[in-house]
Amino acid sequence: MNVRSTVKALILHEDKVLLNRCRDANNGEYFSLPGGGQEQYETMAEAIHRECLEETGYSVEPVRFSALMEEICLDPYIRANYPDYAHKMLHVFLCRLATTERVEPTETDESQIAIEWVRVEDVGNIKLLPVQVHAAFSQLITEETPLFLGSVYLERNHG
Repeated sequence: MNVRSTVKALILHEDKVLLNRCRDANNGEYFSLPGGGQEQYETMAEAIHRECLEETGYSVEPVRFSALMEEICLDPYIRANYPDYAHKMLHVFLCRLATTERVEPTETDESQIAIEWVRVEDVGNIKLLPVQVHAAFSQLITEETPLFLGSVYLERNHG
């Protein structure tokens, strides 16, 4: 059984959150948290730092663990051709910028079209995936106790 360990970053700076703007055939245009798969022998903190640098060009530091959720993709094509992406555990961390300097991103997600600083107060008005992160967003950034956002079956994956 392969379960992909992933890290996702809630990067806050000056009342804004850094999000990936994405687009794909199944979800249209949406936002997602920067992050991705943890590599073997890599700590979650190292994975968060590497993934955010690759996708956004920003160096970040995790502040605290915020949430855990599980996604299982039902799409037969994904299961057959990308089995390592069909079952994921998402570890969400509240993060801060290590520096405000930015370098050019080196490895963006396939569905990623841009990065964008979104005002925290505007997050309720955007399409943020996964929907469980969107629904719990204010709790994730304010509460000290980590949340379990549940286990979900998805017809199609998202970025």
